[in-house]
Amino acid sequence: MTKINTLLVANRGEIACRIMRTAKAQGIRTVAVYSSADAEAPHVKMADDAVHIGPAPVNESYLLIDKIIQAAKDTGADAIHPGYGFLSENAAFSKACAGAGIIFVGPPEKAIDVMGDKARSKRAMIAAGVPCVPGYQGDDQADGVLISEAEKIGVPLMVKAAAGGGGRGMRLVHDLGDVANAIKLARSEAENAFGNGELILEKAIIKPRHVEIQVFADSQGNTIHLGERDCSVQRRHQKVIEEAPCPVMTPKLRQEMGAAAVEAAKAVDYIGAGTVEFLLDPSGAFYFLEMNTRLQVEHPVTEEITGHDLVALQLKVASGDLLGLEQQDITLSGHAMEVRLYAEDPADDFLPSTGPVHLWKPSGLARVDSGIETGGEVSPFYDSMVAKIITHGATRDEARRRMIKALSETALFGPKTNRDFLIDALDKPDFVNGEATTAFIAENYGEGGVDLGSHDFSAYTIAAVIHHRLRQQASHRLALNVNAEMLDWSNSGALETVMQYADGEDAQTIHVHVDKPDYYRVNAGDKSADIVLMSLTSDRAKLRVDGRTIEAIYYADHRTLHLALPSRSLAVTDLSGVSAMEDAGGGGTVVAPMHGLLLEILVETGIQVAKGEKLAVLEAMKMQHEILAEIDGTVETIAATAGKQIAADDLIMEIAALETEETET
Repeated sequence: MTKINTLLVANRGEIACRIMRTAKAQGIRTVAVYSSADAEAPHVKMADDAVHIGPAPVNESYLLIDKIIQAAKDTGADAIHPGYGFLSENAAFSKACAGAGIIFVGPPEKAIDVMGDKARSKRAMIAAGVPCVPGYQGDDQADGVLISEAEKIGVPLMVKAAAGGGGRGMRLVHDLGDVANAIKLARSEAENAFGNGELILEKAIIKPRHVEIQVFADSQGNTIHLGERDCSVQRRHQKVIEEAPCPVMTPKLRQEMGAAAVEAAKAVDYIGAGTVEFLLDPSGAFYFLEMNTRLQVEHPVTEEITGHDLVALQLKVASGDLLGLEQQDITLSGHAMEVRLYAEDPADDFLPSTGPVHLWKPSGLARVDSGIETGGEVSPFYDSMVAKIITHGATRDEARRRMIKALSETALFGPKTNRDFLIDALDKPDFVNGEATTAFIAENYGEGGVDLGSHDFSAYTIAAVIHHRLRQQASHRLALNVNAEMLDWSNSGALETVMQYADGEDAQTIHVHVDKPDYYRVNAGDKSADIVLMSLTSDRAKLRVDGRTIEAIYYADHRTLHLALPSRSLAVTDLSGVSAMEDAGGGGTVVAPMHGLLLEILVETGIQVAKGEKLAVLEAMKMQHEILAEIDGTVETIAATAGKQIAADDLIMEIAALETEETET
């Protein structure tokens, strides 16, 4: 057994912080590595030591094996934990650690090498007798061969990157005529994300459950599983809600899937924590999907129902110690859920969102693993997941209800988030009844984005009262010798404040009448509400709206008020006293929706384009995003250059709308 005294965490964000918490609890000194974009990040502040390894782009920092190994040497680290993503499933990194005499907290090079390639891993699983989805995983990667094999398999078909994961390099094909384009897009995305454009083809299993088994093995071959996790609720093939146990699991099915997962691990002489992912169809048949040779994002739900700290077990096994557990020692208690809080806009097809974090207020009712803080920033260079929220209950419904309550008390102001979507999804009948499959989002919300509807009147009235009181307080601070009790007081009749709110495309004119201090009548048109402001702190408000008590979290930024209510969030801007300005650009001005690398510009000046036509491809947050024309028109100018970084809202091109001919009558 080799004692770990100093651990370098070769990662960032919430997973780096989570690993450090366990290491510190064991008295292990921790070292962070960071890019220029992360110089003030929480994981850097949390570590005992930190080393700068390069600029913000991952290929100039977090993916540089030599720099990370050197950082470990310079700080005296005797072990490196890769977390998930980045170099966690890179066999060359595992080999480099071994060559430098540094413990790699993960499986050996061979296991990563085999399981990190979907084609090789599938061949290995077929040889080991593990059930697999029919498909093609051959060495010949010519487009013609792939198209021919796709025709043999038939549709629906999944085109997948052989390397990597996280939904990148993956395309679902319903028409064989789309196979060639799917291969092109998947290969390009895979090469950019993983440096490897090899693809595999699989028959798509429609509406399956995504069920994975957590396995653990030590250096002596002792291998067990710690039950399953259901990760069926996904968008863009990335998990959003995870839970354990799986709602439809039976003891017999758990034993069968667990045994298959253990065999998969043994087939590659696995050591450490790993996850074997399966597709489970409605009949109860299951098929090997892939093995993740690392700690999973969703590992906390397994910790909650088993009582075992998986990072602690990783460090124990990496030190050469025996696992100390047998299969009969693993018992499952209660139910756990995890939701991933993403900086993204669900209404805009879950497009990633970046920018400064004005306020981060996690709930105190749940376990929260996060890597952000108030005053920080969500960078465009990394994954859009900013936090994980985990709840546990005696039953599934108790865990679900606790999650909704925890989310209702959570606020992240700055970038857009999926908080409201998560609250809504957790209350959908399919999810409440444990019937969610990988088709859950498409079936419940459709394609292209999530429309939760307009905000109700009470949301605007709450915003108006808070806005009014904040203005009163600001005026009071500027006045001399005026008692705070004089707020809302007038000797010339009732006070009134008028707010003109812009909320996206919605507009509201709100009148706030002061009946007496803290008592308000608010109206807009023929709607009205009676509100009592019960308390107001620097970021929280408690109000009684028409007799109903509502608590809100808020952040005020000049004329804009960010508000998190129990089920909805909104940001309203008061335009009273501000001149309205027409948007001269309209749909003809094409700008970058976020910071990223402009991979391709697919049109030229002078050509006509149709609404919905693909104009350019932008890579951001490890995904490729198609930029489409919003109008029919002619490309007048192209201001951007393919192959170069571009900032959010930078001009890409201008399109002149086609003139329509009026018919004489």
